[in-house]
Amino acid sequence: MKKNKFIRIIPKLDIKNGQLIKGINLEGLRVLGDPYDFAYDYYKDLADEICYIDNVATLYGTNNLSKFITRTAKNLFIPLTVGGGIKKIADIDNALKSGADKVSINSAAINDKNFIRESSRIYGSSTIVSLIEVIKIGKNYFISKSNGRDLVNINPLDWALQVEDFGAGEIFLTVVNKEGLGTGFDIDIIKKISKKVRIPLIAHGGAGKKEHILDLLKKTNVSGVSIASFFHYNIVKKFIYKKKGYGNFNFLDNINEYNLDLIQNQITKLKKYLVKHNIEVRL
Repeated sequence: MKKNKFIRIIPKLDIKNGQLIKGINLEGLRVLGDPYDFAYDYYKDLADEICYIDNVATLYGTNNLSKFITRTAKNLFIPLTVGGGIKKIADIDNALKSGADKVSINSAAINDKNFIRESSRIYGSSTIVSLIEVIKIGKNYFISKSNGRDLVNINPLDWALQVEDFGAGEIFLTVVNKEGLGTGFDIDIIKKISKKVRIPLIAHGGAGKKEHILDLLKKTNVSGVSIASFFHYNIVKKFIYKKKGYGNFNFLDNINEYNLDLIQNQITKLKKYLVKHNIEVRL
């Protein structure tokens, strides 16, 4: 399968208890506000897709994204990928009926390799995204499940090739060690995997400035890049948030401590920067 000609820019929105959250290395989570507000802003700013992940669904055995999927699909006319707590065919069915275009699967596939085979057979490979969480320890790479909480002694490249064979239509690769730091991507592992797989690969974890994204796209064979902090922290002050009785709102209460440029990291501006450097994106 050939990768898409145009590089996709995909905001990633992690959700917990109905709130958009963000942390570092998938931990230390801060509440940022209503995920729909952010998603709609990204949609207007020419995002190519939106990715919703329920951050604690697998941990608690829940699946609470239906209302976000329905509201988003009704008003945002771009592809929507959802994940977190997708552990059986009924979960996929519910997500798609709510308005999702694709579902991402991680823990359930590690626990049962036949799950991707079955789901891709029923819904088609283009609907099934394999979420791979990579953790580097020393010089070795492993995969993980439960949003980075559980280490699994499987090489990420081996696993990527397996899920491709199982029928996944796309791979969403998060390097947990880099996630939320804004210090650049782990080019080595992304390059290694993107060169070997035939299906599209989306890289996530490490974007801190536009040069990091350009470096990734120049040095690897990815089909897109998924971004969270680099976008979220630059528009968070746009939105009025409402406390709902849970969550750590300290970050939002003290947001004025941060000197954030609200227009610095717009998706449209990032795309124009990439075009100037001969990267093909949709504008």
